[in-house]
Amino acid sequence: MEGVFSYIIGLGAAVMMPVIFTVLGLCIGIRFGDALKSGLKVGVGFVGLSIVTALLTSALGPALDTVVGIYHLQLRVFDMGWPAAASVAYNTAVGAFIIPVCLGVNILMLLTKTTRTVNIDLWNYWHFAFIGAVIYFASDSLAWGFFGAIVCYVITLVIADMTAKKFQRFYKDMDGISIPQPFCAGFAPFAWAINKGLDRIPGIGKLEIDAEGMKKKFGLMGEPLFLGVIVGVGIGCLTCKSWSEIVDKIPYILGLGIKMGAVMELIPRVTVLFIEGLKPISDATRRLIARRFKGADGLNIGMSPALVIGHPTTLVVSLLLIPVSLVLAVVLPGNQFLPLASLAGLFYVFPLVLPFTKGNVLKTFVVGLVVIVLGLYMVTNLAEWFSLAARDVYAATGDSAVAIPSGFSGGSLDFAGSPLAWIIFQCVHNLKWIGSGVLVVGTMGLIWWNRVLIIRNERAMIAKDSDRIQTTE
Repeated sequence: MEGVFSYIIGLGAAVMMPVIFTVLGLCIGIRFGDALKSGLKVGVGFVGLSIVTALLTSALGPALDTVVGIYHLQLRVFDMGWPAAASVAYNTAVGAFIIPVCLGVNILMLLTKTTRTVNIDLWNYWHFAFIGAVIYFASDSLAWGFFGAIVCYVITLVIADMTAKKFQRFYKDMDGISIPQPFCAGFAPFAWAINKGLDRIPGIGKLEIDAEGMKKKFGLMGEPLFLGVIVGVGIGCLTCKSWSEIVDKIPYILGLGIKMGAVMELIPRVTVLFIEGLKPISDATRRLIARRFKGADGLNIGMSPALVIGHPTTLVVSLLLIPVSLVLAVVLPGNQFLPLASLAGLFYVFPLVLPFTKGNVLKTFVVGLVVIVLGLYMVTNLAEWFSLAARDVYAATGDSAVAIPSGFSGGSLDFAGSPLAWIIFQCVHNLKWIGSGVLVVGTMGLIWWNRVLIIRNERAMIAKDSDRIQTTE
């Protein structure tokens, strides 16, 4: 089974998702040609997003490495990025079985009406495998590893349900979609709490600064494209030791600015492909559910947050947080993690944050600032156990993605900096049975609460349908 699932995962999201969408489309009654077209558009969207992300990484990575060398920003936790985290996740006993185990849990929760999300985002199941793998290596127990992974999965499905309506109202063309990705879901409670706190500050609650408003007020200066160019040029200037060197490297500096601007401009265009591919599947699924299951109109398809990372506020805030993250990494006492490779993943912090902040740039930036500060400390805290898992996987597979330089520990802001992953690890590894008991009680409470809401919603829908039928008669 490990060989089978390793092969499937090895296909990558660009191949997996077209296959999944084509099969799903056929199952819900869409013609083969239309289902295949939808799947291929989603696959092309993933390819396009990978190309744009690679452009960001290839342009920004060497520049940041130069800045690190000039200013001697050497911290002991090496940023390995999300590919290393995914490789560690899937090349373990937990990762080998994570897909069938999580699908089984999802089906059980659907049957017991404790979730309304059908999570088909199989590629991102590595997030659940990751926390399970780290717990497995830290505790030397496969049972504890699966326990952590399953708890993470269940909590993520509940958060996806509870944020679905707000998510669908905020983003256009997202009816019937939820986001069951734990890296995003873990920040939703922070977004809710921080947004409530900011609303209580006189003046802040009424301050509306969204991306569209910035364009109207600042013109070209408010465009994500222009901000990308400015930040790119600024980082390019930091790679120079003197004014004369800046003059000599003007072509490089301007080129870096254009590349950063291109990333800001291309990401929204690429995400349109996701929406075009997803809409026929989503519409057909809702019609099928409404026809076959009375009162079950609330069922959602769990999809990747890549669908919505092209929102202007996400782009602007992620861009502004790149230099801020570097400064925080250096000045925060006790932090040992310098984010470099992980900076390309900042876009994925905000898909479930924006529905709470309503796209307000200032509020979203404050949430992002808190997330980065917490993330740096959590990655530092988990570095020892992340490194233990990475070295074991490297010894078994020889995968260069998980190779840690001598004298360093390994880490990644992509999910190792997730509050959900960190809390589950601390409860299971450090608090043992007491912490695990707290997790069980808390998770069961969330499940019960979610079931109450689901049943209440179904009854309201049935009553509404009955009233409509009586009125018609």
